[in-house]
Amino acid sequence: MGESFQRLFLMSDPEAFSLNAQAALGPVHEPEHSQFSHLVRHFLERFFNHETASPDGDAKARLVLIAFATGLPGFVVALYLWPVYHPLLGWPLGHPSNGGRPPYWLQVNHHLFYVLYSFVAMGIVTVFEWDLFFPDLLDVFVLQTLPIAEVRIFLARVASIAIFIVGFLVDANILAPLVLSAVTDPPNLARFLAGHLLAVASGGLFAAVFILALEGVLLSVLGERLFRKLSLLLQGFFITALLMLLLLFPVLSGAVPVFLQSGSIYALCFPPFWFLGIYQRLLEGPSALPIYARLAETGCVALMLVAALATLAYPFAYLRRVRRLVEGPSARHARKWIRHPLDYLIHATVLRPPIRRAVFHFISQTLLRVPRYRIYLVLYGGTGVAVVAATILRLTVVHEHIRIDMSPDGIRSATGILAVWVIAGLHMAFVSPGNQQGGWIFRLILGRPPDFDSAIEQSLAARVWVLLWGLTISCGACLAFRAFAPRELRIWPATVSQLLIATGMCLLLSDILFLNVKIVAFTGEPAREQSNLAISVLKFFAFVPVVAWVPVISGPWIEQSIQHLIIAAAAIAAAHLVLQTRHRQILREHCNLPGLEDDEEEFPMKLGLRY
Repeated sequence: MGESFQRLFLMSDPEAFSLNAQAALGPVHEPEHSQFSHLVRHFLERFFNHETASPDGDAKARLVLIAFATGLPGFVVALYLWPVYHPLLGWPLGHPSNGGRPPYWLQVNHHLFYVLYSFVAMGIVTVFEWDLFFPDLLDVFVLQTLPIAEVRIFLARVASIAIFIVGFLVDANILAPLVLSAVTDPPNLARFLAGHLLAVASGGLFAAVFILALEGVLLSVLGERLFRKLSLLLQGFFITALLMLLLLFPVLSGAVPVFLQSGSIYALCFPPFWFLGIYQRLLEGPSALPIYARLAETGCVALMLVAALATLAYPFAYLRRVRRLVEGPSARHARKWIRHPLDYLIHATVLRPPIRRAVFHFISQTLLRVPRYRIYLVLYGGTGVAVVAATILRLTVVHEHIRIDMSPDGIRSATGILAVWVIAGLHMAFVSPGNQQGGWIFRLILGRPPDFDSAIEQSLAARVWVLLWGLTISCGACLAFRAFAPRELRIWPATVSQLLIATGMCLLLSDILFLNVKIVAFTGEPAREQSNLAISVLKFFAFVPVVAWVPVISGPWIEQSIQHLIIAAAAIAAAHLVLQTRHRQILREHCNLPGLEDDEEEFPMKLGLRY
């Protein structure tokens, strides 16, 4: 077994040899790499070793986590399909135990899931790396000063993008076929593998190339300045739309037979159906439904068109980006007169102390300036909207027609989901490391740690910022839901109860999540130990369903009488006071610690070993 292969399974470095043993090995011959290969390796490393993907600098560990997180869902779903195709003693329920194959449309939905997952996974990966497909200041002012032909730099970046997309395409879809053939027992294994691999590869490739082509066209036509203004909105839209497709798959699966048997225009406009047509046409052959041949043809044509568009648009967008970086941004004075009345109102009410006001505006300016925080907001916001849409929307088939309904319980639980998603997303952004230099002025003026009154004002500034946005989004969504909510939720008692629940949940969630936060936002230090990602995700997804059920249970009870409304408000106020008292105790203990010099570390103090 070669040394390079052994390193895949070893966490430590190879055994160290003595000087005599090393001399006996002879001279070390470093592999020769061309200039082009060096550039490709550099651009590929930038995809994983930048502040958005790896803020702590551990790009290799982050790459392994991303690879497993992308490839495992399809493999796990394939394992869960085993009892569906091999039922035992009537399990799963409602399925005959005679060993027969599942119904035809159930098998089609299984195929659709893998096409849809490849489509969504590749789309999200491409959106996440949105800004790295084109040059930045490092490329322009460092690489172009070296004796490297510009054409070679351009071709190396194109090659790295192709390797990146193909690599993730393989990673997202390679594990499932290893067990699917044994799980589903297809009548024709060659047709099944050909249909599966070609369909999922085409679907994922279409999603990635479409986003790349759209980015190239917009950058070529609109220019850098206008494109930057639309960038966050487009990223949020794509993340929301892609996750909605995946989360709404259980809802969509019941309507798949109606869409495909009727030949609806909606089926022809839904890209995953195009590649499902490739899947079924190759699997079933000439006996497949006629709609599959039409969908497969549409998918092939669409894939070739977006590939041609990306090929034509990318060079123009590349040149325009380079020219913009060389010339620099033009000086523009933003019109802030719209914000003046709102700032004056906030300063006169919740931001009267100067320290609180300074930290509040420091948060506002930092959050939208650093790319890593912007993409965090996009990911959290898009995921939250997708989860809310999947909670509310229902597709029902009535007399061979598709009808979209709104779930009353889904609208109620959306209040809790929005609150926890907004507060949790902002909390993660505030405590994330990587911007310690931004808070130097607060350490210089207030000390480290600050006095108790200053620490209280710093903490209140962050919670006021989070609470204002949480209330704006949650209460605004409650009022917006009234436009299409069922009749029982449009009455004023129901509206008042939802607004009270939204306010209480935003208040208490901000108290809970910021209970142990003792620093100014964005100035935290990197963790000394890697957190267990699986445990963190498990805690989060165990907490969200509990929060989502609170409005469903408490809403009808609050609507019954005004007394119940008063009791609920009093309970929220009491819980808030308890959490506030506990938070003040934590801050007081922190502020009583001995002060630190600029070059001292806080770690020994946490063990009580400083003095």
